[in-house]
Amino acid sequence: MDELPQKVIVCVGSVVLRDNKVLFVRQAYGRLVGKWSIPWGFAYTSAASGDADPPHIAALRETKEEAGIEAEIVGLLGLQNHQDPETSSQCLYILFLCRHVSGEPTPDHHETDRAEYFSLEALRGVTETVDEFCYWIATNVMQGNYQILLPKHENPYKPHLAFL
Repeated sequence: MDELPQKVIVCVGSVVLRDNKVLFVRQAYGRLVGKWSIPWGFAYTSAASGDADPPHIAALRETKEEAGIEAEIVGLLGLQNHQDPETSSQCLYILFLCRHVSGEPTPDHHETDRAEYFSLEALRGVTETVDEFCYWIATNVMQGNYQILLPKHENPYKPHLAFL
């Protein structure tokens, strides 16, 4: 094989739960400016280590950066294929169910300008724009309409996590 296959952009998202509420942030830049979404971003190479962050670490990093929340992974919630309509790039969204560990919702004032936990009722009543995909994910989770794959620390590729 002379050519590598086309690359897929890996995006990660965290559905963070605390006291029957889900964490949302309001985006402060780009085409999502002003929209509420779950914390998410790209899985990319860390500037500090030069190593690529595994998706679950990237999801926790984005949650901390965008909302000031320390969370832990409960399990793999799901995957979503997507083609960016503006760039035609192929994207793979990896979504994790997370549990709040510490911190209070605090935007970073760079990527996000608000951060807060919403109950299902409060989320349904938000009058500002909410990202349709994030709303769909959050309402399904809040209604119990989901399954997760649990992390397996003991696996042939440890210390990397497997979800099985």
